[in-house]
Amino acid sequence: MSAEDTTTGKNNLGGFWPFFRRWIPTSTDHIINAEKRLLSLVKTPYVQEQVNIGSGPPDSRVRWFRSSSNEPRFINTVTFDSKDDSPTLVMVHGYAASQGFFFRNFDALASRFRVIAIDQLGWGGSSRPDFTCKSTEETEAWFIDSFEEWRKAKNLSNFILLGHSFGGYIASKYALKHPEHVQHLVLVGSAGFSSETERITKFLSTWKGSILNQIWESNLTPQTIIRGLGPWGPDLVSRYTSARFVKYSTGELLTESESKLLTDYVYHTLAAKASGELCLKYIFSFGAFAKSPLLHSASEWKVPTTFIYGFDDWMNYEGAQEARKHMKVPCEIIRVPQGGHFVFIENPSGFHSAVFYACRRFLSPDPDSESLPEGLTSA
Repeated sequence: MSAEDTTTGKNNLGGFWPFFRRWIPTSTDHIINAEKRLLSLVKTPYVQEQVNIGSGPPDSRVRWFRSSSNEPRFINTVTFDSKDDSPTLVMVHGYAASQGFFFRNFDALASRFRVIAIDQLGWGGSSRPDFTCKSTEETEAWFIDSFEEWRKAKNLSNFILLGHSFGGYIASKYALKHPEHVQHLVLVGSAGFSSETERITKFLSTWKGSILNQIWESNLTPQTIIRGLGPWGPDLVSRYTSARFVKYSTGELLTESESKLLTDYVYHTLAAKASGELCLKYIFSFGAFAKSPLLHSASEWKVPTTFIYGFDDWMNYEGAQEARKHMKVPCEIIRVPQGGHFVFIENPSGFHSAVFYACRRFLSPDPDSESLPEGLTSA
């Protein structure tokens, strides 16, 4: 992997390289090693691989890489052991996350699925090409086309596709373009189903809103701040994970070991070279409202879909309810108690029950007899 794919994104680093390595103590090797340490908590055997997706999608008018290098790119992939006849479940992480965020779910899900989790292009341990997209269309193509090349390389078809938050947005866009490969969509706290509200529009007209919107449009990401803090970055990430998943968690708290390993993993995935994270201003406007709302595409849906939301998720499930009115395919919405936006971390058992129920027609000989598991509610 060249210097372009590592921490700083410059090909001719010269004497600056040792300085950057000291100031931002991370690299792709650090990410993969942190991933291994985090996944040591998982009992199910797995295989980690870097899947070659080439240097650009064949016959596409949008080259997703468009960087100075034509070298092949790779998608970091983990595949868990499963029974031969298990349905395939592909898991896609959200913004500022990576596949290791599902560490509390792999064992339970692998007991009934062939689980494959990926780092999207430009995230986690995957290649991090220069991000040069200049529009919503190009940015969506970056993720959708790279995922399709990964699917081809893995020779997959007829799989269940699960996406969380921003990963739900990309999974939905992928299923709209390639519905023939997706048996079922599971969208967990998915972004993209709400339109900009009158309240946000009014706020953006104020001087405070204008300043915040300018910061948003400048593409200043949380990762930029972590990199800027250099060797103090890990402490900031530690404070975040402790607050988010321990102190203020609404569900099952992380153990000390889980918190330490997740913090280490999160730091290395966030501090590495900026790439996929720069999609933010092209996909969403201020307030995380999609510039190309999925609600507008609901009538074109071709894949049966289940939405899963934690009771305390800041993503509003009412957008999914509105989308369901326009869908011509089966669609259900499940809410899980004691969980917020990261319901799969905060209430893993409730999340697993929701996923098994969502996929009952692939898991049960008599899916129509299955009832909604206790504690879950249907919206």
